[in-house]
Amino acid sequence: MNRINKLFNSNKSNLLSIYFCAGAPQRDNTAEVIKALEENGVDMIEIGIPFSDPMADGVVIQNAATQALHNGMSLRLLFEQLTNIRNTVNIPLLLMGYLNPIMQFGFENFCKKCNECGIDGVIIPDLPFKDYQEKYRAIAEGYDVKIIMLITPETSEERIREIDNNTDGFIYMVSSAATTGAQSDFNQQKLDYFKRIDNMKLRNPRMVGFGISNQATFQSACEYSRGGIIGSSFVNLLNEVKDPNKAIELLLKAIK
Repeated sequence: MNRINKLFNSNKSNLLSIYFCAGAPQRDNTAEVIKALEENGVDMIEIGIPFSDPMADGVVIQNAATQALHNGMSLRLLFEQLTNIRNTVNIPLLLMGYLNPIMQFGFENFCKKCNECGIDGVIIPDLPFKDYQEKYRAIAEGYDVKIIMLITPETSEERIREIDNNTDGFIYMVSSAATTGAQSDFNQQKLDYFKRIDNMKLRNPRMVGFGISNQATFQSACEYSRGGIIGSSFVNLLNEVKDPNKAIELLLKAIK
């Protein structure tokens, strides 16, 4: 069974998924960051593929991607860094990136490398659901790579149901239509959105991402889903202290 499914089948709540951009702040510390996150109790990790035009990301992750590219990070190098990661790491690992570098690498070759490295899923914010269904679903499923789709407050109920019926793993529930970035709290409009999706009783579990940075936002995410996804706050801390163990310790203090 795919590790993502195993995690959600465990019925564990208050799940924490952490995003970081591979190659930032150092080019060759990808495995070190992953191991530190698992050792500090993180449940799932999203490894960002740096790209020059990360349209869904705010300034923090944009800057990290720029730094990673300047450091010489590439998708090919990332797969090299992940070659033996499953010798020491057991939690679900996902790649998060945009279509352009993945298509340059070749989608089937990309899925094959994910399978070989033990990558469990992929999040591609600019992959249209229709294209996923028609062109990429069969390939990804053939390599047991879960393609995780995003929904926003603007996503129609019909489309949410369609995504729920045709994907497996979890649904990434974006807290707002804005880009990534820390928020001090979620306003009533966002909470109403969380409640609305929760009341749909979807087949797939959900994780809330974008804007989680403190105890209030993490608890709100956990109240209406299985947990929260944190990116910008961890990327900021990692850039400041340069030590992944110290960065995740500081983040855990802020959200627990």
